[in-house]
Amino acid sequence: MQTFDVLVIGSGGAGMRAALEAGARGGLSVGLMTKMFPTRSATGMAQGGINGVLGNADPTDTVDKHIFDTVKGSDYLGDQDAIAFFCGQAAAAIREIDYYGVPFSRDAKGQIAQRNFGGQSAPRTCFSADKTGHVILHTMYEQCLKHGVKMLTDRQLLDLAVDGDGLCGVVALDIRTGTVVPVKAKAVVVATGGAGRMYWSRTTNPFTSTADGMAACFRASIPLKDPEMVQFHPTGLAGTGILMSEASRAEGGYLYNNAGERFMARYAPEKMELATRDLVSQAIETEIREGRGFGEGMNAYVLLDLRHLGREKILERLPGIRDLAITFEQVDPIEAPIPIRPSCHYTMGGVDVTNFRTGGTALAGLFAAGEAACVSIHGANRLGGNSLADIMVFGKCAGVGAADYAQAQSREAGDGALMAKTAEWEARLAAAMARGGGPAVASIRDRLAEAMWNKVGIFRRGAEMEEAAAIVDGLAAEYERCAVGDDSRVFNTALVNYVELGNLLAMAKAAVLGAINRTESRGCHLREDYPARDDVNFLKHTLVTLAGAQYELSYRPVVVTEHQPAERRY
Repeated sequence: MQTFDVLVIGSGGAGMRAALEAGARGGLSVGLMTKMFPTRSATGMAQGGINGVLGNADPTDTVDKHIFDTVKGSDYLGDQDAIAFFCGQAAAAIREIDYYGVPFSRDAKGQIAQRNFGGQSAPRTCFSADKTGHVILHTMYEQCLKHGVKMLTDRQLLDLAVDGDGLCGVVALDIRTGTVVPVKAKAVVVATGGAGRMYWSRTTNPFTSTADGMAACFRASIPLKDPEMVQFHPTGLAGTGILMSEASRAEGGYLYNNAGERFMARYAPEKMELATRDLVSQAIETEIREGRGFGEGMNAYVLLDLRHLGREKILERLPGIRDLAITFEQVDPIEAPIPIRPSCHYTMGGVDVTNFRTGGTALAGLFAAGEAACVSIHGANRLGGNSLADIMVFGKCAGVGAADYAQAQSREAGDGALMAKTAEWEARLAAAMARGGGPAVASIRDRLAEAMWNKVGIFRRGAEMEEAAAIVDGLAAEYERCAVGDDSRVFNTALVNYVELGNLLAMAKAAVLGAINRTESRGCHLREDYPARDDVNFLKHTLVTLAGAQYELSYRPVVVTEHQPAERRY
């Protein structure tokens, strides 16, 4: 049985940063388990940049401004003690990865260049053209290899193994052989990314963002915090939902409706296109609903115009999105505006982190970081550029927390719980593959996405979400008798899809439950039947916990330190 002091699950920026921190300490065996090749995670798709107060573009920028922008951007659902810690650490995290070798774009003085992103009061987003996540991820991978982190690729997380004394390790599907394998560990960091594929047909997320870590922690009775808070990015390509970076608006892109109006003047007259993502997404969908978009139904869109930026600037600052627009929309933004529409982008909710300085959770030995986790600093709406800073700051914290825990741990866990969980999953997967008929995985997945987009999307109503809850319950029942469709063992991607669908259904049920019971509008959670924010009753985090087969709902107050809730204006 493979055994580690620290086992990190997930090869995105948060997981790599955690593994690097534990590996660099020396004297610890550190493994990084991932279901893909390590550099193909969602972080590699992050385009625009990473936030931190360096003062290169604006010497008057301060950490206090970053704190307030993040609190206000979260619509006051972020915990202010965690946000203050995060903003205070972000600049050091950027200088650290600069030292590690991230090739940041530079200004005329040779300093790291910074640009303005949505909801910011100063330009503090550091970038590498529009491929920032990609270069950070590759730099982290190099550093992990340098510091002896062992890569366990093609391993799909199935469950955590817990005995009466605590965490023992994890159980995984070895995708190469189709066998279920136990991996023993003193400390585990869950950094498996988000759950955007709940909205399968329209999301900026990779196919692998399937809530694997969230669902595994949930099954181990660790709460999911604020699962109803799902961000929709304003500028997904109209036909596919593929991300057009916020850098496109940061560099000066305009949004137009079918009357040729820069319609953001109606919704955010001061910030215009650089209002926060929740507000811009809601504005675009309002334009479409009121007949000022192009096309109809799911094919409707508005236009993102970059032509006035000029050929040279687009080629220097936005080469990646130009390539994507040409490839997937057959539009060259140097010559024509790009059809765009909001697309599911980010899960603000996630595994309940109870100690933001260590990434610790309610289960001793289990740590969480990145999009899989909810610290919470993003609250009801994440600011662009704060996610890459999040994974560098809190990935490092989780690595420190896990390494400290492993070094202090004298208990030698037995193998009983691990082997029992391994046998349980082996039997379950064998039974699923042996079924000759039943609903297809793809059919359940597509109907889940349809229900989530139409009934738990940008605009929400109680009655429609109740319908979505019934649909999700029905799909979960179908899932129990669905057909994998392939009984082979070697690289059986149909079996992987089957496991992922179970995770998505669990996360979707929690998201719908949280959304139905939050009878207010806050950030990305826009309820047309409760249009006002309600600080009296809902300045608190949703917690959904699995008790037996029941989803139980509870709440925890938001931490408010300096900034009392106020109306958001942009």
